[in-house]
Amino acid sequence: MSTSGAPQDRADGFFVVGLVGRTGSGKSTVARALAAGGAVVIEGDALGHQVTDQDPEVRAALMAEYGNDVYGRNGALDRRRVAARVFSDPEARARLDRLVHPRIVERIWDRLERLRREGFEGVVVIDAALLLEWGLERCCDAVLAVSAPEAEQLLRLRRARGWSEEESRARFSAQRSERSFAEAADLTLENRGSVRELEQAAREAVEVLRRRRVEGRGSRREPC
Repeated sequence: MSTSGAPQDRADGFFVVGLVGRTGSGKSTVARALAAGGAVVIEGDALGHQVTDQDPEVRAALMAEYGNDVYGRNGALDRRRVAARVFSDPEARARLDRLVHPRIVERIWDRLERLRREGFEGVVVIDAALLLEWGLERCCDAVLAVSAPEAEQLLRLRRARGWSEEESRARFSAQRSERSFAEAADLTLENRGSVRELEQAAREAVEVLRRRRVEGRGSRREPC
C-alpha cells in the first residue's frame, strides 16, 4: 500500500507497538491492559466504524451496494449482514477493502502524527487486524503477537459476539495463520492461562521490547 500522506518525520520519543493476532486470541485484553498502564491505543476496529458510519462517500457506496436499509435507525452499519456477503464473495470483499482500508490507514497516520506533534513519550499501541497487510509494521518499533488455542478462540467469539462456529471459521480463513503472525512478530504472547496472567505478560513483553530499543538491539521503525 502506498504510504503517501503518512507522517514523514519520525524523530519522536514514543514507542510504537503493533498488536497482531487472530480474532479471539485475546488482543483486546492485551490492549486494555496496556491502556490501563498509560499506553495510547489506536484501535483499527473503532476507526473502521468511524469510516463506515460517518464518511459520506463510504456510506453512499455501501448503500448502493447493499441497499439503504444496510444502515440502522441509529446510523450504524449492519456489519453482520455485510460480513455474511463479503466472506462468501471475494469480489465484494475486495471492493469493500478498497473503499474502507485506505481511510483507516490514513486515520492511523493522523493519530501518530498528532501524538508526535504533542510530544507524547509513552507507549502507543496500534491494534489493527490487518496491520501487516497494510505495511504498518514499518511504523512500529516492535510487533507483538497474541496466540491462543483455536478451541478457546471459538469459545470467546461465541460468548462475546454471538458468532456460530461456521461464522468464526469463515473469519479465520480470511486471516493469517497463527504461525504467520508469530513469524512476523518480535515477541508472541501465548494466551493459555487467566486474564490476569495475560495482562501481566503483556506489560512485561512491552518492557522487554522497550529495553531492546534503549540498548540499541532492535527497532524496526522506518520513515513511513
